[in-house]
Amino acid sequence: MARPAHFTEEVVQAARIKVKEATTARELRKGLSIVIPHDLNIKNADTADLLEVGIATVVRMQREIRDQVDGTPKGKGSWGGRRRQLMTVEEEKEFLEPWVEKAEAGGVLVVPPIQAALEERLGRSVAASTVYRMLARHGWRKVAPDTCHPKRDEQAQEDFKKNSKKYWQKQSKKTKKTSPSG
Repeated sequence: MARPAHFTEEVVQAARIKVKEATTARELRKGLSIVIPHDLNIKNADTADLLEVGIATVVRMQREIRDQVDGTPKGKGSWGGRRRQLMTVEEEKEFLEPWVEKAEAGGVLVVPPIQAALEERLGRSVAASTVYRMLARHGWRKVAPDTCHPKRDEQAQEDFKKNSKKYWQKQSKKTKKTSPSG
């Protein structure tokens, strides 16, 4: 059976201030997530029912107020982030350095060699999508060929269209297909 939540007086005072100064329903619920269980001595599950949110949301709101009081920097322990990263962003940048030099020299980069080098460095297999996400994270983009060549001569193309001969071959009688009824 779950036990009631316990809070320090500083946290309860911060929650009461939050309730008084709340301008949105979210802020009000955040303050009440501490005031209700403290004053009524009830569990977080009951508090969640009263506030019409999930139990995890009540716990998260309580943690946010505790972190404000304790001076824990915002964002530490919060949702989001790269939880399953294979390398840090700095390590990725270092890994991509040789490829940057090749690209700056005018080379075209393709993913399979980068993927093979990454697999060798990590000692495990990785999906191609991992490489694409890593490249996107570092500002790379996929360059697709344009619909026409940048140095094309439009006048020459138009002249060719107007003046070129039409080479049509007449179909011989032997190769003509006839319908079975006729």
